[in-house]
Amino acid sequence: MTISNVLASRYASEEMVKVWNAENKIILERELWLAVLQAQKDLGQQVPDGVIDDYKKVLDQVDLDSIHDRERIVKHDVKARIEEFCSLAGHEHIHKGMTSRDLTENVEQLQIRQALELICCQAAAALRLLSENATTYSETVVAGRTHNVAAQVTTLGKRFASAAEEMLHAFTNIEQIVANYPLRGIKGPVGTQQDLVDLLGGSEQVELLEEKVRDHLGFTYTFDSVGQVYPRSLDFSVVSGLVQLSSAPANLAKTLRLMAGHDLVTEGFQEGQVGSSAMPHKMNMRSCERISGLSHVLQGYLTMVTSLVGDQWNEGDVSCSVVRRVALPDAFLAIDGLLQTFLSVLEDFGAYPKVLERELNHYLPFLSTTRILTAATQAGMGREEAHEAIKAHAVSAALDLRNNNEGENTLLQRIADDPEIPLSFDELKSAIATSDIGRTDQQIEAVNQVVQQVIERHPESKSYTPQTII
Repeated sequence: MTISNVLASRYASEEMVKVWNAENKIILERELWLAVLQAQKDLGQQVPDGVIDDYKKVLDQVDLDSIHDRERIVKHDVKARIEEFCSLAGHEHIHKGMTSRDLTENVEQLQIRQALELICCQAAAALRLLSENATTYSETVVAGRTHNVAAQVTTLGKRFASAAEEMLHAFTNIEQIVANYPLRGIKGPVGTQQDLVDLLGGSEQVELLEEKVRDHLGFTYTFDSVGQVYPRSLDFSVVSGLVQLSSAPANLAKTLRLMAGHDLVTEGFQEGQVGSSAMPHKMNMRSCERISGLSHVLQGYLTMVTSLVGDQWNEGDVSCSVVRRVALPDAFLAIDGLLQTFLSVLEDFGAYPKVLERELNHYLPFLSTTRILTAATQAGMGREEAHEAIKAHAVSAALDLRNNNEGENTLLQRIADDPEIPLSFDELKSAIATSDIGRTDQQIEAVNQVVQQVIERHPESKSYTPQTII
C-alpha cells in the first residue's frame, strides 16, 4: 500500500510536482551521466561508438519497481540506478571518475533552481494581483487596527500595498539566490577531483569537464572547493528564503480572516461551495486558512534544514540525506501550494462597502483622536495636557457605546463642550474628514512602481493563472 504525499496530491501545482517526482529525477540523473560521458569523450576518453546513443534510447525507460528491487539487494540507491541504466543500455560506461554525490548533489541543485524559477513566476504573479487590488481599493476607507483594536483610518488598498512591499523584499532575496546559486560540480569522493585527473590526464582537462557540466545544467557559478557534499548552509538560505516569501501572504490571509469575521470582505464563495457541514449559513475563509496552515508547515521544514547547518563532518557524510529528501522537495511543494491558494484569493477577493462604511462610521471619532490631538496642540494646548483630556472623553464615550446599544458616538460633542480644549465642533468635524488619508495614495503608487519593474523582469507572470484548488 502506497501513501501519497498530501502536499503533492492536494496542494501543489502539477508543474512543481513534476520538478520533484521520482521519474523526473531519475531522467535528470541519466541526462547528467550522459553529459559527463560525452564531455569525457570530447576530452579524449575512449568511449566506443554507439554507446551514448544506446543509453539515450533507454533514457526515458524508468521502472521504479525494478530499481527498488535492485536497491533491496545492494543497499545503495545510486548503485541500484547505475545498474538499472547500464542493464537497459547494455553497456557499463557511465559514472567513471564519479562518486554518488557527483550525481545526486548536482541533480538536486538543478531541481532546486528549477523550482526557484517557478516560484519566481508565481510570486511575481501574486505581486501583480496585490498591486491591482491596491489600486482598486485605494479609496476604500476602512478602520485600521493595531492590537486588533480600532486605531486610525486607513484604506483597504494600503493593506494590499503593505503586503506587496513585504513580499517585494522577500522576492528580491529569492532572485538573488537564483542569480548567485553555485553548483557543486564533479568533485569526487572527498572533493579533490583526483579520480578525474587520473581518468582524463590532467587538471586542465578536469576544468574543461566542469565547464561542460555547468553549461549542461545551466548554472553560472561552480564551487571551487567543497568536500563530498556542498555546504548545507546553502540549503538553509534557500528554505529560509521560501519562509520569508510566505510571510506576506500569511500575514494578509490572517488579516482577511479577521475582516471576514465581521462580514467586511470575502475570499470568494463559489457556486455550490459549502462553508460548514453543520451550519448552512457559514462562508468560511478556507483558502486563507490554508495559507496560514501551509506557512506553518513550511516553517517546520526550515527547522529541519536549520539542524543541518554547522553539522557537517570532515569532508562530508550522508546523515543529512533523510532530512533533505523530505525537507527540500516538500518545502517547495508547500510554498507552491501556498502561492497557488494566495493567487486564487487575490483573484476572487471582494469587499462589502456598506459593511465597511458602517464599521467606519461607528469608530470614526475614535480613529481620529490623533488628528484631534494634533489640532489641539496647534491651537495652543500642551501635547500631554491635550492627550489626557481627549483620553478621558474617549474612554467615557466608548463605555457609553458599549453599554447602550441605542447610543450614538458622542466623542466629538464631549470634546467640543470641554472649555479646556480650544476646538469647536466644526473644527473637530473637519479633523475627522476621511477624504484625505495621509500619504496612502503616494505609498500605494510607490509600491506599484516597484511591482511593475518585477513584472517587466518576469513577463511570464502576466499570464500565469493558479491551478484550480480543492
